[in-house]
Amino acid sequence: VQLQASGGGLVQAGGSLSLSCAASRHPITNYNVGWFRQAPGKERGFVAASSKSGSTTYVADSVKGRFTVSRDNAKNTVYLQMNSLKPEDTAVYYCAAAPDGSWGLVSPGRYDYWGQGTLVTVSS
Repeated sequence: VQLQASGGGLVQAGGSLSLSCAASRHPITNYNVGWFRQAPGKERGFVAASSKSGSTTYVADSVKGRFTVSRDNAKNTVYLQMNSLKPEDTAVYYCAAAPDGSWGLVSPGRYDYWGQGTLVTVSS
């Protein structure tokens, strides 16, 4: 599968952005999909994930209540809706796909396929 992340940009603190992760070559229903982010000088960290069916989602504590992950399998796309953005949310956001079961989705090592990343910048 190939993943294309998009939707990043510059937004003021308190604003919203919606990121998209579009899959090609294979149905996204074959994969659990996660979102990760990496700020300059920091390690890549887990943000959110969706199981294959979308019936189970996981969200990092740091973004809980502000970020929501969802998927539209008909469009072969997974979304990350980000509300109430803070300057500390500034990072490159990556989507990734993991086959098999919905275990360990908070770990980057669980994922076999990665998109190219999209930059989110939140100004104060």
